[in-house]
Amino acid sequence: MPRPYDAGATRSPLGRRATSVGQVSFLRPSDEPSVAIRQLSRWLEADNPDPLLIETSGSTGAPKRVVLPRRAVLASVEASARRLGESGRWLLALPSSYVAGVQVIVRSLVAGHEPIVVDGLDVGRAAASDHSPTPTFVSLVPTQLHRILANPEQLASLARCHTVLLGGAGLDAEHRRLAEEAGVNIVATYGSSETAGGCVYDGVPLDGVGVTLGEGGRVRIAGPTLFSHYESDPELTAASVDDGWFLTSDEGRFDEDGRLQIVGRIDDVVISGGVKIPLALVADRLRENLQVEQAEVFGVPDPEWGQKLVAVIVGTANDAELRDWVSTVHPRSWAPREFVRVASLPLLPNGKVDRQALQAGL
Repeated sequence: MPRPYDAGATRSPLGRRATSVGQVSFLRPSDEPSVAIRQLSRWLEADNPDPLLIETSGSTGAPKRVVLPRRAVLASVEASARRLGESGRWLLALPSSYVAGVQVIVRSLVAGHEPIVVDGLDVGRAAASDHSPTPTFVSLVPTQLHRILANPEQLASLARCHTVLLGGAGLDAEHRRLAEEAGVNIVATYGSSETAGGCVYDGVPLDGVGVTLGEGGRVRIAGPTLFSHYESDPELTAASVDDGWFLTSDEGRFDEDGRLQIVGRIDDVVISGGVKIPLALVADRLRENLQVEQAEVFGVPDPEWGQKLVAVIVGTANDAELRDWVSTVHPRSWAPREFVRVASLPLLPNGKVDRQALQAGL
């Protein structure tokens, strides 16, 4: 393992980090897509490249600095292409400094094509700029898909892509149904920066990836796509890896077909009135309501209940309707006791909902 990053490091114009004594260096992909594409093209061609330094989004906690060697990234790229049955040009609609955007760039470059940068959510214009016969792919987060569903022209363009990878958050079943009815080929992915991006496609691990459930249903992942360590944090690295298995922060289960289903984060459970309530399952149920566009659920301190459930939603359904909606599937005690309505949910640069900002406002 490389020595920890020295506080005296400097950053080059292309985002490379190196210590003042040259002991260790990393390549941090640029936030500017055109620069990141050049960086990663050179990185792929290098004989002995520095590992990538990927900072996590910090959507549910402090950001981590993940070190990814090239072999892990390429193992993911190759396994993804085998699962999808094809490779080609990718449309870059995600931030280029996060792992999902990096993977889009690398997949496209490995296939022999420079990725096409999407302006906003104009998938149609981006796809139309490619006149080659090669298949087109794109990776999105659920929020982007939701917005595209409201635009028939963009939805039609999305349907012309070979595959649309959806990751970064749970995919609403109704949104998936609407997209697939429009001819969009969706593959829901699960993974993280520590696994070089999505390593489970529609509940099935990619070739070479192992998935097991530990205590409390904690998802554990092994295989060639794993990161090497967290920069300057050997204690966190040791706590996160057990005999070659990466210990995620997610709780999962296997369905009757053996496919992995993510229940929620292992720490995303509150006790309200003595009842344990998984917040992710309540939020998922709210999102299935046709009058709810977006929803997030939190536990906040309460003198009577210990913690009470508060749902932040974008939608028009009234409180009583939503409580009944949750209670038709889950225990009545799981229904939120308070609803906060907002025009939109705050997003992080990578398109995920900024849950910390939402919770801070409750």
